Amino acid sequence: MCAAMASDFHRPTRFPPGMFEGYLGAEDPASLSRIAHDSAAAILSRVRADPDPAVVARLITYTDEHGIDAIAELWSQASAKSLPGALWRVYLLRTLIRQDPVGISLAFQRGTEVSHTIDQVVAGAPIPAGPAEVQELADRILHGLFAGDFAVALERAAAFARVVAAGFTSLADDADASDAVNPDRPRELTQRALRLTQLADEFASCARLWRRDSLD
Repeated sequence: MCAAMASDFHRPTRFPPGMFEGYLGAEDPASLSRIAHDSAAAILSRVRADPDPAVVARLITYTDEHGIDAIAELWSQASAKSLPGALWRVYLLRTLIRQDPVGISLAFQRGTEVSHTIDQVVAGAPIPAGPAEVQELADRILHGLFAGDFAVALERAAAFARVVAAGFTSLADDADASDAVNPDRPRELTQRALRLTQLADEFASCARLWRRDSLD
């Protein structure tokens, strides 16, 4: 790991309500930090040149030990269509899955039932996929960034996000807005679906740029 990533170790932190949406909804800065690009390129090139399984495993689980905020400081403000932006968003997706594996697996399962695309095949998750399976899929996608076809890994992330978004949309349709227990539930589910759709579009764009050798 680069010195900047390892300088301040943090315990894993959970997202307070709205943080996931806040990260994805924030506008990218007009001027990108050179540190973000240099660190992302250095880490990726070093690991892909010599994909030691132990090093790749540590990168995949880095946020489990140090928290998502440890890389947010470096990469969260990078453009969505950049190397650090792509890496950040995959880590963000993995964190979202690990913090709510039951909810995400439920949405993924519903998405496979209502979505008439090949996205569930591209994502590579088993059907049915429970909490353990979606967490394993997130790890495999991140592994693919460091030790596989980078574009394919991003396309799998995009496909997974689209299926889950379809699931959340369907669950929102089922929710009763007049439910006295949680009347905001349909809006919350719809918001999650919109953010995941945005995330999927960003992954797909990054995959295309990578194939053209234009993702930096």
